[in-house]
Amino acid sequence: MSRQDINRSGEMEVFVSVVERGGFSAAAAARRMTPSAVSKLVARLETRLGARLINRSTRRLQLTPEGCAFYERSIAILADIAEAERQASTGEQASGRIRINTSGSFGNHMLAPLLPAFMALHPAITLDISHTDRIVDLMEERADVAIRAGPLKNSSLIARKLGATGKIIVASPDYLSRHGEPRSTADLRRHCRIGFSYARAIEGWPLRDGGETVTIPITPGLQVGDGEAMRHLVLSGAGLARLAAFTVRADIDAGRLVPVLEEANPGDLEEFYAVYMGQGGPLPARVRTLLDFLVSHVRF
Repeated sequence: MSRQDINRSGEMEVFVSVVERGGFSAAAAARRMTPSAVSKLVARLETRLGARLINRSTRRLQLTPEGCAFYERSIAILADIAEAERQASTGEQASGRIRINTSGSFGNHMLAPLLPAFMALHPAITLDISHTDRIVDLMEERADVAIRAGPLKNSSLIARKLGATGKIIVASPDYLSRHGEPRSTADLRRHCRIGFSYARAIEGWPLRDGGETVTIPITPGLQVGDGEAMRHLVLSGAGLARLAAFTVRADIDAGRLVPVLEEANPGDLEEFYAVYMGQGGPLPARVRTLLDFLVSHVRF
């Protein structure tokens, strides 16, 4: 079969149907095909791509990492095709309200500087932004998009990666003048280490010590519920904190904060994602427009 004869969008539609309906038989029934035809189509797709997309077993199907990536891109491409057809037939531009849920740190330091350009490009879109570091239920909060750090756990959601940031231990010059600057990971134990009041993937600070990475526990005496409040506590001289680099870069440049123990920094990265509901057909134009803008413009 020549490249011109391949119906790529049709293949994507069948593949997406297999994934979302959990099997070849259910996808075949939905698309009025035979299970054998669906199975052969997916097999041809895998052969052409040179990658296995689905691990098959007698009980269930499981996406491979390549299958997950192809599924996510297929959803976006099919949504683009549907939106292009809709706009071509109606001349309609993206419009309406987008509800965004994000952390105060990302909202203030990354999102806010980008919004004027987005709003200038899309004057028919209005934005409703709420800040919280708490992981929210998108349906319960009626949020269209959530911006979050860390891996995606809820399989009913789809994530588009925005980038990754390093972490830095910082303190104010005033705090260091009063308590001294820690010169080793052992020195940290006599300092106030500000922590988060909610469960984290890593409970402590991973640091290099003697050629290996160790986790330094957090002093329980001072904890906060969001990164921006933690930043202000550090600026006020309350203690040390390990914060995302993009939230303190301007403070470091201005001399308001000082990096501490950089030689012990393990270089770990915290990834950020734009998360949205992936069920129920193509994304609304307003949401897709925002996602495309964020992926193109967010720079850590």
